[in-house]
Amino acid sequence: MMFGRKERVQVLEPTVAGSEFTVAVEGLMGAVEAGGELLPPEERRMAEAVLTKAATRLAFTGKHTVVALAGATGSGKSTLFNRLVGEELSRPGQLRPTTTSITAAIWGSDPAGELLDWLDVPQRHYIEPMRRGRVEEDMVRDGLVLLDLPDVDSHKEAHRAEADRVLAQTDVFVWVTDPQKYADAILHDEYLAQAKNHQTVTLVVLNQADRMRLVEANACREDLVRLLAADGLPHAPVLLTSARTGLGLEDLAVALAGAARTASASRARLMGDVRREAERLRPFVGDHESELDPSTDTELLQALGRAAGVPIVLATVQKDYLHRSGRHTGWLPTRWLARFRPDPLAAIGLHRKASTSQAGEFSELLARSSLPQATPAARAAVDLATRKVGARAAEGLPRRWAHAVQDAAPDQGGLTDALDQAVVGTPIPHHRPAWWSVMNGVQWLCALAALGGGLWLLALTLSGWLQILLPEVPRVGPFAVPTVMLVAGLLAGFAAALLSRSFAQVGARRRRVKVEQLLQERISVVASERFLAPIRDLLARHRRTRESLDRALGRR
Repeated sequence: MMFGRKERVQVLEPTVAGSEFTVAVEGLMGAVEAGGELLPPEERRMAEAVLTKAATRLAFTGKHTVVALAGATGSGKSTLFNRLVGEELSRPGQLRPTTTSITAAIWGSDPAGELLDWLDVPQRHYIEPMRRGRVEEDMVRDGLVLLDLPDVDSHKEAHRAEADRVLAQTDVFVWVTDPQKYADAILHDEYLAQAKNHQTVTLVVLNQADRMRLVEANACREDLVRLLAADGLPHAPVLLTSARTGLGLEDLAVALAGAARTASASRARLMGDVRREAERLRPFVGDHESELDPSTDTELLQALGRAAGVPIVLATVQKDYLHRSGRHTGWLPTRWLARFRPDPLAAIGLHRKASTSQAGEFSELLARSSLPQATPAARAAVDLATRKVGARAAEGLPRRWAHAVQDAAPDQGGLTDALDQAVVGTPIPHHRPAWWSVMNGVQWLCALAALGGGLWLLALTLSGWLQILLPEVPRVGPFAVPTVMLVAGLLAGFAAALLSRSFAQVGARRRRVKVEQLLQERISVVASERFLAPIRDLLARHRRTRESLDRALGRR
């Protein structure tokens, strides 16, 4: 900028679409609700405070834009304020701190009482058109509320606290500094560096420029621009002004008029607050969630299966198949002995009940089983497998979420009961294979042949004893037909029983595999509903929190 030559005026026209602002607010609100106690208390409290402030600020009637003149002691804020207003409303003090209370100047006829009550600004001055000063005439628009704040570097804590309180509620920041204090650490570290999300509503004024030569003023301004870029405000406008000579005051008035004209500075300011809080919360949320599928977790299913007694059930199912097969296809002379052998399923407390589905082709294992309790080794295997699942689910999650996921698994007592009920409720196929009937028929044919041969031989014996003459007995080579029938029937039946036993071994193994699949499906359901469901709920909360924060940050 050169003194005495008109440059392009920098205008503050912060624009934020209502829909964009609504999405951001709803995103932060959704993140706070979904994250709840899993977000750090202090950060959550600050986010809730911003949401409350946004609701309160936007509820006020009228289209006022609140602009705060803030700066260090001796920067000329109050003098600048008076020049913009056109009269001496804020009296500069002779002693530090020079500004001790807040003064408000209001342009326009819209009532701003409720807004100023919320800001807690008692000193209010409405600027009437006929009393407007030359500098701001036709430049400062109706709806502007200009505040002169206490010094941010005041040695009185109450003054600094008052300035900070209003800065947290204002719409537009005008930071006033001077050639001596423009690089002050308090201004940059505690205020400007914290305003990187409010760049569109931030204006920096290098006042008292008349005290420097042209080259010095431009160099000072360039250095201030460099410092602002380091603070995260590379696009914040910087104006050279002089309250004494009037340098830059028209440019400042035009910039403020732009902020008042858009009537969206409050949304822009609040949008910055919302995104600041979303950025503050984002490190406490991960970038992804693990996918959990119990059906593919072999180690977990095997551990749960052992704890539920699945190996015992499978062995019993296999034994039961052989037992029932023997009763239908076994050698008839000894088959009746199988009736005295105990039912393998009943031996472990599992009983059949005909299912109403598929014409009774399935049995249900009912009631609570008498399976032995899981061994310490089996319980340890379940604990290890569940911990591994929890660790995988917690991968990439921040500490609070990871601990919550790992602690979400139910105790083994409830899990064991659910597994036991899954086992006893598993439908087991119990239909009779067709080959059982075929081999049973073969057994009866062999038995009838043996019985016929035996009865024939008995008749021959009785006829000889009673001296009854009978026709000559047919022969097959050297053997009589009755003898062949008896021996062949017995041997064929025994051979058929051995063959049936071999078939039964194959069928029993197939039945075991089928039941194992059914049990794994039931155990997978238990793992999903009783063990993984709480973890999935937490991961779903994390996903909602993450997606809500990303919406608040505009990262859809």
